Amino acid sequence: MSHAPDDLDLQLIRHTQGGLPLVARPYAQIATQLGISEEAVIERLAAMQARGAIRRVAAVPNHYALGYRHNGMTVWDVDDALIDELGQRIGELPFVSHCYRRPRHLPDWRYNLFAMVHGRQRDDTERQIAEIAAVLGDACRAHDVLYSTRILKKTGLRLPE
Repeated sequence: MSHAPDDLDLQLIRHTQGGLPLVARPYAQIATQLGISEEAVIERLAAMQARGAIRRVAAVPNHYALGYRHNGMTVWDVDDALIDELGQRIGELPFVSHCYRRPRHLPDWRYNLFAMVHGRQRDDTERQIAEIAAVLGDACRAHDVLYSTRILKKTGLRLPE
């Protein structure tokens, strides 16, 4: 059953979508701005997460600023019968920041599994790619790596103010 966000949920999203305030009690500060209790802020965020309206409340590090300058979106041509199982395994690797299935666009684009890796040195990234290849084994027919050169956008959906 879907539960559409009410006006207060939307206000809460708008107050948090750019990040939490950098204070000792960020939820209390947001609560004061919205005229509700700190507990209500926490409960509403948890409820929206539970029903899938928001994915998570988390820090989003800038990997370039942290020294991870060799970032590659690895793309894999994986047997469709095994992709769910293998994608789950790849997504659980500690160095994979995100992993997802995408449709092929034959004949131009054969890849159906994507996994982002980050390394401080190019050799780090290459070792990670080799580890993914080992997990995929014979189920993988081909792969490539698309290396990042800069960040174009580092935000999710933003509701208008």
